[in-house]
Amino acid sequence: MNNLGKLYLVGTPIGNLEDITFRALRILKEVDLIASEDTRHTGKLLHHFEIKTPQISYHRHNHQQRITELIDFLNGGKEIALVTDAGMPSISDPGFELVQSCIENNIQVIPIPGVTALITALSASGIGTEKFIFEGFLPPKTQARSEEIQAFKNELRTLIFYESPHRLLDTLQDLANILGSERKIVLARELTKLHEEFWRGSLKDALILYQTDRKPKGEYTIVLEGAKKSNEMLSDEQIKLELSNLLQEGMSKSQASRHLAEISKVSRRYIYNMAIGMPLQ
Repeated sequence: MNNLGKLYLVGTPIGNLEDITFRALRILKEVDLIASEDTRHTGKLLHHFEIKTPQISYHRHNHQQRITELIDFLNGGKEIALVTDAGMPSISDPGFELVQSCIENNIQVIPIPGVTALITALSASGIGTEKFIFEGFLPPKTQARSEEIQAFKNELRTLIFYESPHRLLDTLQDLANILGSERKIVLARELTKLHEEFWRGSLKDALILYQTDRKPKGEYTIVLEGAKKSNEMLSDEQIKLELSNLLQEGMSKSQASRHLAEISKVSRRYIYNMAIGMPLQ
């Protein structure tokens, strides 16, 4: 019989307290311990719903040393609820590493779903929702950020990022320089709160707005239109160069062939046959 405890990943509101679920409230009351990104912040949530479960801090600055302590607690048959300040734990969050450790130790991990900023923003963005990718926070340093954005130049899917107010303008500038200033963008902030805002326009207009009329405030969820299909007939040399770049980025030959076929007039089979003859990166 397995006497190990359980780790619950509890989604909490990203702004409006009414968005918490009945199940989340029950779990927060029943567990032995709540591991919180910020105990003071979560304390306000617990106080509002009259939950008296004890807390322990778990965040990016202490998670390495805290994991061992939490695993020992779970191995003793106790149950823990992991929460962040807002949204689902382990999404752009060190909770991911605790989840990995639990899996390695055969400790059950149970998600208690809740609202997330990325899906909330995407759903009301008006930009394509059928296919999208989430990249979390872009690198803070200019060169690393530019290199990462460059990799999205031919990405057809909708792009979603998180960004802090003090880096927003630099990120908008890099996106416009590398991906083109006419791309459609939605900047979502204060989601689910009283002053919730969705700003919609082009990257060029977003830059003008924040360079002249508005100061960035609060955390942003950026929803950006994907690249348009170029329908360009690539030469064999261009195909080989693009394949080499995509393989270096970690794509398989099959994935790279599919991607190039989607943005050009060249058939996937033709591209894949060319990829077969290329060495692995």
